[in-house]
Amino acid sequence: MIHSQYAPGSGLAAEFGLGIDAGGTATRWALAAPGGAIVAEGSVDGLSALQMSSQAGRDAVQATFARLALAVLPHGAPARVWAGLTGFGGDSELLQRWLAELLHLAPAAIHFCSDIDIAYRASFDLGAGYLVYAGTGSIGAFIDTDGQFHRAGGRGVVLDDGGGGFWIAREAMRHIWRNEDERPGAWRTSPMARAVFDYVGGDDWACSRQFIYGQERGAVGKLALAVAASAEQDPVAADILREAGRELARLARALTSRFGPRPVTLSGRAAGLHPLILDAMRAGLAPDTVLTQATAGAHHAAARLALTPINNNTNPP
Repeated sequence: MIHSQYAPGSGLAAEFGLGIDAGGTATRWALAAPGGAIVAEGSVDGLSALQMSSQAGRDAVQATFARLALAVLPHGAPARVWAGLTGFGGDSELLQRWLAELLHLAPAAIHFCSDIDIAYRASFDLGAGYLVYAGTGSIGAFIDTDGQFHRAGGRGVVLDDGGGGFWIAREAMRHIWRNEDERPGAWRTSPMARAVFDYVGGDDWACSRQFIYGQERGAVGKLALAVAASAEQDPVAADILREAGRELARLARALTSRFGPRPVTLSGRAAGLHPLILDAMRAGLAPDTVLTQATAGAHHAAARLALTPINNNTNPP
């Protein structure tokens, strides 16, 4: 945790900007001082706008907001908030009210958008390139110079989201259980299967079923960590990661075919699980494509965006 020269009790006043990057596996926050220096940051549990469709999900989102406020306020009271939220579809009134009450702000001082919006702005000026994001899900994004959002993929883990953490977890489970259909006990000779079953808590179908169908998608996506950890010992795990890279390359190619050649940035936690993913993605792009992997945090970009007056009339991607 970074402590601020503007911390409470220092005698100095500042209009902080709070940036939030909320995904399925974690919600990261950062506090920026005037000028853009990040003075504090941290993380709380993941959340998704999709949780707002049920009472249990709304309760979970509200509880996560409360934990976030408790973590942020000792470092300074933000004047404005820019929050990127996975699954966000544009309905922010209730979310704004909850967060405003916790942070002692007017709701108009809080801007919600897609987490992909802030991830793009962390990597490119508007119109400058293509972002391919692989977290729990996956999407290709281009925001043109008029601020219009264009997508490739990002349709959700049930339909697609190839190359994301949930997809990697699902592909591993699919392979393991098809093998078990044909050769019961085959998992014992597979480093990937042993790692997966250790992660889910057992080798019978009941454990896998509960893991896949009984949790939020972000929790399932974390199983990709076990797949990546076994890739050096298990060729099947390595092949799944390579295929993930090829799926992510497809998103970049789709945008390139529509809008012309531009640099591509790969971002997101799943993208960094193993070098095989980036290598396979690079091999799936035109040889002259400039491909980089993002290092800047989207929550930092959001915090700096929050330093300026907020327009809450923008359209969601």
